[in-house]
Amino acid sequence: MTVESRVTLPMLALLAALLLPGASPPVSAQKPEFEIIKVAELNVLLKKGTKVAIVDVRSRQEYLTRHIKSAVSIPLDTVEIRAGEIPRQGLVVLY
Repeated sequence: MTVESRVTLPMLALLAALLLPGASPPVSAQKPEFEIIKVAELNVLLKKGTKVAIVDVRSRQEYLTRHIKSAVSIPLDTVEIRAGEIPRQGLVVLY
């Protein structure tokens, strides 16, 4: 199972974290509520069998063209209204 680097958009993780209800931008004195990981790091986690919820925030058309196996499509412009579908615990990767 591999993750294509060209479909990774790490800054979308930041945007989605800010759009989720209850999320707030990290304050320097607090631990950030999100972390940006590299494609290679995600590949290692997946190969280890780590349970990861993967959310593809690109357009539905881009998702249908190519996506990470087991990723759920929640386009960025719908994240705010579909936030309840995104797990609030465990490892969640948005790309």
